[in-house]
Formats: sequence, structure tokens, C-alpha cells
Amino acid sequence: MLLGLLFSNPVAFVIIAVGILVAITIHEFAHAWVADKLGDPTPRYQDRVTLDPRAHLDPLGTLAIFVAGFGWGKPVPFDPYNLDNPKRDTALIALAGPASNIIFAVTLAVLIHTGILGFLTLPATIIIQINVMLAIFNLIPVHPLDGSKIAMAFLPSDTAYEYENFMNRYGIFVLLLLIVPWNGGSSPVSQLIIPVIDFVMSLLGV
Repeated sequence: MLLGLLFSNPVAFVIIAVGILVAITIHEFAHAWVADKLGDPTPRYQDRVTLDPRAHLDPLGTLAIFVAGFGWGKPVPFDPYNLDNPKRDTALIALAGPASNIIFAVTLAVLIHTGILGFLTLPATIIIQINVMLAIFNLIPVHPLDGSKIAMAFLPSDTAYEYENFMNRYGIFVLLLLIVPWNGGSSPVSQLIIPVIDFVMSLLGV
């Protein structure tokens, strides 16, 4: 558990905690910013178009990260009726979160390769990995993750409607089945995304 690092390796705990804080803040801000730019003022009315972490952290979700190793930020509300093309724009809003984490990871990787960060290289590498992990995890097409909204943009209307209904009812249970380790081994979701994370990290050269 991440919380165990607080006592065994406090420095690593602080670095990872900061990385998680930054990753979640960037992720949720991106959702809010894109929704605002696409014509929906809902996130702005709720003070979500900000890089202030306090606006984006869900207390229970943040605690879960440190206790269970996974968690969530506070979802950004938006009204699809304010969007010109609800199906497309909903997908763009959803995609903005993972994309922002990848952009931030690429930016840090470039800084590492230029040598500018110096002794901050190791913390930056950890923060890159956290952002890549958050991005890839959220692209899984299971509600309430961003990937479910992105997937619906590519489905025929009838199929998308059925998929949305199913995910709204059972998505959280499907996600729990994916997250929980099976037979004392690794979880299905880790087997799915770790190779992708490793591939992205190798592309970044960190």
C-alpha cells in the first residue's frame, strides 16, 4: 500500500503524493477547460476551470489512492445540451483528461532529456509514470472511466444507447472485477495496462 511508504520511505511517499496530486489536478482541469471552450459554462459556474487542486480532489477518492492503490478525482459536471454536437463533444471532453496527462508526461520527459532538471530527474520520472498510468487507466472503456464516453462516440446510435445503459447500471461492478486481484495474483486491469504503460514509458525514454 502506498500509505506504507509514509513510514518506510517518506521521501518517496512525498514524491508520489505530489505526482498524484498534480496528475489528478491536470486531468480534471482539462475536462473542465475543454467543456468550457466547447460552450458549456457548467464547469466554470462550479469553479472547476482552475488548477487549484482543492477544486478537483474527492476526499474519499484521494484516501482510496493511498490506502488501496487506486482512486479517483471529483468528476467534472457538464451539460451535453449546451454542446453543439453532444456525441462528439462529450468524447472530446472525456479525451481531454488522459490527453493532458500524456502531454504533461511528454513535457517532463523532454525536460529530463535536456538535462535541465538535474537532481529532480528521479522525481520527474516518477511523476511521468503516474501521469501515464492515470491516462492509460482512464482510457479503459468502462464506466465511470473516460474511455466509456470516448467509446460511445464510435458506436452506432442504437448500440451506443444500449452500451450507455449497461455501463450506467453495471459499469462500476465491471470495473471492480477488473481492479481486484484474481486468485491472489495480479488484477486483470494491471495485466491489460502495464504492457501499454511500459511501451509509452519506453517511447518517452525514461
